[in-house]
Amino acid sequence: MLSSWVLAAAASAQSLNTIPSEARPKNLILLEERQVRGGKQATGVYGATADPSEPGLWRIKVWEELPDDIKVRTESIRCNPDTPMRITSDGRNLIVLDLNPGGQITPGNRLHHMIWWATCFPEQAGKDPATLGAVARQLGYPGHLQERRQVLPGSRR
Repeated sequence: MLSSWVLAAAASAQSLNTIPSEARPKNLILLEERQVRGGKQATGVYGATADPSEPGLWRIKVWEELPDDIKVRTESIRCNPDTPMRITSDGRNLIVLDLNPGGQITPGNRLHHMIWWATCFPEQAGKDPATLGAVARQLGYPGHLQERRQVLPGSRR
């Protein structure tokens, strides 16, 4: 569920024609920012909270910013060395991504790994995940797990 602050910030950015970057939460960990037509595109995470019933599972907010829009999703990140994963949504389907920290980084999995590292090991946030192989192995991640993407259909409204 989105916090009232985020909803208010998003509504404010859209209704008052303010720059979305000015609505960013103060504790946002900015992972990517680039100039696109019309302004900036940015992705970051904030609001990480540990799941009290499952060690290594975190709930986070992912901030996606376009020049004229803001989207915030609540996601789950599992930091366990045996089953590292990101659970997200495309707005319609649930997407479960089994990750391989310390493994190969491609354009298709780079952001998933950036979000994972920022959540599980915030001191590594913003670093290129392709350079974190040795760190991953020191932390107990084998670097040879199979990456998978599962799309689970959501409810049709």
